[in-house]
Amino acid sequence: MPKQLSHLDFWVIGGYFLIIFTVGVYLILKERRENGLGTQGYFLGGRNLGWFIVGSSLFASNIGSEHLVGLAGAGASGDFPAAQFEILAAFMLLLLGWLFVPFYIRSGVFTMPEFLEKRYDSWARGYLSWISIVSYVITKISITIAAGGIVFTALLGIDFWTGAFIVVILTGLYTLFGGLKVVAYTDMVQLFVLLGGSVALTYYGLEAIGGWDQVVAKTDTSYLSLWRSLEDPDFPWTGVLLGAPILGVWYWCTDQFIVQRVLAAKNISEARKGTTFAGFLKLLPLFLFVIPGVIAYALSVGENPQLTFPVENGKTIYDSALPVMTLQILPTGLRGLVVAGLLAALMSSLSSVFNSCSTLFTFDVYKKYRPNATDSELVKTGQIATAVLVVLGLLWVPLLDLIEGGLFQKLQSIQAYISPPIAAVFLLGITYKRLNAQGAKWSLLTGAFLGALRLGLEMGGVNLPNWASWFVDINFLHFALFLFVLCSAVLVGVSRMGPMPSEQALQTTTMDSWKSLRGTKTNRILTLLLLVLIMIIWYEFS
Repeated sequence: MPKQLSHLDFWVIGGYFLIIFTVGVYLILKERRENGLGTQGYFLGGRNLGWFIVGSSLFASNIGSEHLVGLAGAGASGDFPAAQFEILAAFMLLLLGWLFVPFYIRSGVFTMPEFLEKRYDSWARGYLSWISIVSYVITKISITIAAGGIVFTALLGIDFWTGAFIVVILTGLYTLFGGLKVVAYTDMVQLFVLLGGSVALTYYGLEAIGGWDQVVAKTDTSYLSLWRSLEDPDFPWTGVLLGAPILGVWYWCTDQFIVQRVLAAKNISEARKGTTFAGFLKLLPLFLFVIPGVIAYALSVGENPQLTFPVENGKTIYDSALPVMTLQILPTGLRGLVVAGLLAALMSSLSSVFNSCSTLFTFDVYKKYRPNATDSELVKTGQIATAVLVVLGLLWVPLLDLIEGGLFQKLQSIQAYISPPIAAVFLLGITYKRLNAQGAKWSLLTGAFLGALRLGLEMGGVNLPNWASWFVDINFLHFALFLFVLCSAVLVGVSRMGPMPSEQALQTTTMDSWKSLRGTKTNRILTLLLLVLIMIIWYEFS
């Protein structure tokens, strides 16, 4: 019979909340006592974060509750290659640290749209600002709030809306009053809770089934393979190696949600160490989130299954792998730790997106119209923006039921459809001086048009003639590669037909030579070690 959470489990969960808010209140009071509450402190943590805090925050803010549940579900349902996105993230974090970080920090920007304005013009800044803000509200904030409500309902027996409201209000409070430094330090605490719960789940899952050999024996070979054939509809190896990195460049190297952490580092060296550390951490989800899903599947098969998945309309709900294992496998106390880990993942993601979105609004919208605004005025605007985001996120959640299974997934996909041109204008913009504002504008517009066109055709179910059907039928990752190549060609072609950008625009946003990207010996050794580990994982799970 499935177990329920005990009083000890609830004490563990309560202890987690107590630690988080003790840390949050202490940092808020300490920061205001020592430095006041200026824009540097509120939005970029005073630009004095060390590598460990930067790396921990990069990892914790990325991993949300829906992330944990989704990866475990992928492992249970046989979609093991979903782990490739976690492994490839390690590559992207190295790219962020080695290529992008020096220019971001030297330019002194607060936001990624601000960097685009320095490199190109104000139109590019406005485009990225509004695309980011709208997508944060309708996808990242709302889905994380919804995940919080689901966690409370499934594991704590609390009403969905009550759970969602608790998580949003509590997370919004310490984000609103504390800014990025509080978000980053609470992320570090949440990292340990998250990893502790995941390790416990993996350990007890293996103990229940009798060791790793039993997992291998009870599953098909495809369940533990990271690679699929070229014809695979979801994860063809060409899409994984060539298409997924393009989406990774956008998310890990140009998205405010992620990059804001490295902007807050003490210096380039600390930022680079932080991204490398986060790269090592991104290898863990394979073992701590995906493999427990495989273990859950192995425990559910055979003559005497030790674990049962819920079934709806004759279909097994594999996305329930994580909560099912938590309740049916773990002992008292550790069940509370895993629930705390889920809440930690949820709250770290939510606080990060609140802070990043308020930063975008304050600097790329408000300050643009009030360039002489004081520090205190900007901080107050950021706090108001955070409060508004809390309300908008809650208001959007009821609409999820109306669009679930259709438009909502499309709303998530639209970010990926527009990511190739954004990746192109950043990546090529740093490495190729000849690119100008007109090239960036037409590249972004081309990508937005083609991405929206594919989305519209998919939603409308339009039957295209054979010669054009590939546009909708082509694998999503292959489409990303196609769009990136096309937008890059537009970017270069239009730029070369126009004038050279000004030297002022190029001064801190492009590189003169690869020598300018040299790092310390320690950074080079750690980077090489991370690359070797990735190759070993790819070989072992081939």
